[in-house]
Amino acid sequence: MSATIIDGKAFAATVREKVAGHVARLKEEHGITPGLAVVLVGEDPASQVYVRSKNKATKEAGMLGVEYRLDADAPQDELLRLIEDLNTNPEIHGILVQLPLPGHLNEDLVINAIDPAKDVDGFHISNVGLLGTGQKSMVPCTPLGCLMMLRDHHGSLSGMNAVVIGRSNIVGKPMAQLLLGDSCTVTIAHSRTKDLPEVVRRADIVVAAVGRPEMVTGDWIKPGATVIDVGINRIDAPEKGEGKTRLVGDCDFDSCAAVAGAITPVPGGVGPMTIACLLANTVTACCRANGLAEPEGLTA
Repeated sequence: MSATIIDGKAFAATVREKVAGHVARLKEEHGITPGLAVVLVGEDPASQVYVRSKNKATKEAGMLGVEYRLDADAPQDELLRLIEDLNTNPEIHGILVQLPLPGHLNEDLVINAIDPAKDVDGFHISNVGLLGTGQKSMVPCTPLGCLMMLRDHHGSLSGMNAVVIGRSNIVGKPMAQLLLGDSCTVTIAHSRTKDLPEVVRRADIVVAAVGRPEMVTGDWIKPGATVIDVGINRIDAPEKGEGKTRLVGDCDFDSCAAVAGAITPVPGGVGPMTIACLLANTVTACCRANGLAEPEGLTA
C-alpha cells in the first residue's frame, strides 16, 4: 500500500488564488486594499529569504506589501515605536515581525505590542486565549495550513484520533486547539512522552512538529493514517557531493509513506501553505477591520 501524497504546493496555489479573488472584490466593491507590513530586524539570511518570498506573494495577490528593516542592534524602543505606528495605520491590516529576533530584544514584549486584530501570526497572548476558548481569533499560519489540508483530504475530522508530536507555542499547542475545535480526540505528545511510538500508533491523524530529522518511522504509523509532516530539517547529503545537504521532515518519508493512507512531503507539503495562510489571515483581518463578511474557506 502506498500513501496518497498531499501536494501542499498545489493546494497553496488554490488558496492564494482564492485570496487574490477576494482581494480583487474588496478593491472593486469597497475600494479597500488589504495591507501587510513585515518587519525584519538584522541580517539573518534565512529570515531575509522568508521576507522576500512573503513580499513577493503579497504583491502577487494584489495586496499592499510594506517591508521595514531595522539594524541588528536597533534598540527595543525603536522597534516598539514602529509597531505602534503600524497599529494606528489604517492602510495596514496585518503586522508580522520576523522571528527570531536578535538576543537583546524581548520577543514576548514585541509580539504582545502588536494590535491583536493585526497579529497575522496569531502569536499575541489575546489570540492564544481566544483560540484556546474556541472564540474568533487570528490563528497561527502553519497550523491553519495543516488544518486546511486535513479538511480538504478528509472532509469532516469529527471523532478522529489525532496525535500532535511537539508542544511549541507556534505549532504544537495551536494545532491541538484547532483539531479539538474540529471535534478530534487529541493527544499532545513530545520528547518526554512514555512509549511515544505506541501513542502515535493509535492515531488516525499524526502531526509531526518536533524538529528532529526523520524521527518518526513507518513502524510508528497506524496503517491508513494521515501524516502531516511540519518539520523542515537540513541534513548532510554526501550522495549529492561533498558539503551538500538536503531537506527532510520529522518523518522518515519512505517508511511512513509505505504504511500511511496520506502524507505530506518535505519539501512541498506544509511549507508552501504557511505563506498562503499568512495572506489569508491578512485578508481576514482586513474584512474584520471593515465589518465585512470573512472569506469562506480561508479561516479556521
